[in-house]
Amino acid sequence: MSPSPTRTRRIAASLTAGLLAAGALSLPAQQAHAAGSVVRVTGSQGDWRLTVDGSPYQVKGLTWGPAVADAGRYMPDVRSMGVNTIRTWGTDASSRALFDSAAANGIKVVAGFWLQPGGGPGSGGCVNYLTDTAYKNQVLAEFPKWVQEYKDHPGVLMWNVGNESVLGLQNCYSGDELERQRNAYTTFVNDVTKKIHGIDPNHPVTSTDAWVGAWPYYKRNAPDLDLYAVNAYNAVCDIKSAWEQGGYTKPYIVTESGPPGEWEVPDDSNGAPQEPTDQAKAAGYTRAWDCVTGHRGVALGATMFHYGTEYDFGGIWFNLLPAGQKRLSYYAVKRAYGADTSRDNTPPVVSGLSVEGGAGAVQAGRDLTLAVGASDPDGDAISYEVLDNSMYVDRSGQLTPRPHTDLGGGRLRVTAPDRPGVWKIYVKATDGRGNVGVETRSIRVVPPAVDGTDLALNKPATASSYQTGGGDCPCTAAGAVDGRNDTRWASDWSDPQWLRVDLGTRSAFRHVQLVWEASYAEAYTIQTSDDGQSWRTVREVTDGNGGVDDFDVQGTGRYVRVNGTVRGTGWGYSLYEFGVYN
Repeated sequence: MSPSPTRTRRIAASLTAGLLAAGALSLPAQQAHAAGSVVRVTGSQGDWRLTVDGSPYQVKGLTWGPAVADAGRYMPDVRSMGVNTIRTWGTDASSRALFDSAAANGIKVVAGFWLQPGGGPGSGGCVNYLTDTAYKNQVLAEFPKWVQEYKDHPGVLMWNVGNESVLGLQNCYSGDELERQRNAYTTFVNDVTKKIHGIDPNHPVTSTDAWVGAWPYYKRNAPDLDLYAVNAYNAVCDIKSAWEQGGYTKPYIVTESGPPGEWEVPDDSNGAPQEPTDQAKAAGYTRAWDCVTGHRGVALGATMFHYGTEYDFGGIWFNLLPAGQKRLSYYAVKRAYGADTSRDNTPPVVSGLSVEGGAGAVQAGRDLTLAVGASDPDGDAISYEVLDNSMYVDRSGQLTPRPHTDLGGGRLRVTAPDRPGVWKIYVKATDGRGNVGVETRSIRVVPPAVDGTDLALNKPATASSYQTGGGDCPCTAAGAVDGRNDTRWASDWSDPQWLRVDLGTRSAFRHVQLVWEASYAEAYTIQTSDDGQSWRTVREVTDGNGGVDDFDVQGTGRYVRVNGTVRGTGWGYSLYEFGVYN
């Protein structure tokens, strides 16, 4: 496996890990417990097994996504898939209801404890594991409280300390200091492990990281772990050889796996990670399970990613049932775990999605026609929904439905987004029976073509202010009249602000095009002047919403300016292009 993923990813820890680490959650009063199971890692080198109350136990699992309050609703479905285990990332006061529901359905839990910084940006603050004794002491006091609370609960399978922090520390440190921190972190994991063992000798302890390159640190610094754990997607089939070459003497479980992630796939022609098709994703789960079970006597099972209903960018990439609709991947996992699918009604299969006219230069706000190939194995009628996402424009994970016209024959007409950049378009094919097929493509949205000559192109430009640094700046006025959509003018964060272009001579124009960055104007005027002092308004806008503004206007003057009076965001004004056409 490669030493680290090429893209940093972040798995959301839904169980208030931050509050847990900060000690903000209080321990509930002790309650009577049902007798818990005795779970053991038994056997010898290369011939290990997991046992529950003396009986062999292979982890056939999924990571858990729904809210704890919905556990009673979804846990029977999880059981119907042949799943015997779920995995969480945090354990706290809310966990009891989840453990209760799991146990009631014959399911056990790999109960997680979250350690900062976790697997990537946004997953927690940086911790100095060499010097931050306050944080470490808090964890050593807090985690064992929850172990004491739940150690006799029949829903507990094992404890899992941390998630991807050996990887995540690279977001905090580098060089020799990174090595010192990784050694200190895994040593601390061992300290937590010993503390847990002292309270609960009947459940194993593991620790998850994102790549087998983390295992040498555990081998060196965490001898008290009962087994290792790793999150591996496209690289899952490389774990066996890495284990053999690393000379490890402990078994492992795979705590996340499935189809290739965003950080593992090639970019498409628009420079966006090429998301696998639904069929390829389903095959990814089958392949992952085959590779886990193929490492007999060492790999003790897997909790594949993800039994989630989240309906967003990541949810479409990974979830088995986004918005509660079951996909091909759902049934692939069900088959892998040995459950009967012979009487299931299964999802539509989307065999193709293309953009008529090409996906590399889709004009903003104009009609866009999609060609979809889809069929339903059960002969159910298929209905379509089109959505878009701006992850590669502004990092938003939200999916936005787009009204469409069904032209027949699998052709769907929609209006393209009005903001330039690389967008993702999703087509959902549903069968009315709770199943869905999803296909997605990237499109590069560009400003609409304008007839005529851009009189402002490369002409002298000035502005009331400009940002001198930060990000892609300096962002001077010239960046808005250079004919490029990857340079911009950006103003100070105050009202009013203006950008002026000198056409050189008094000129007549008939069209203005403004291509806004995320920081747009809600209210502004387009003005002309012959002397740069006295201004005439040719267009006023009071309801701007960003994207591309195209105006047919009649104006004459040597100078043309956009005068912003009300910002649409808390930042300044920012224009990729200010075009003035004759």
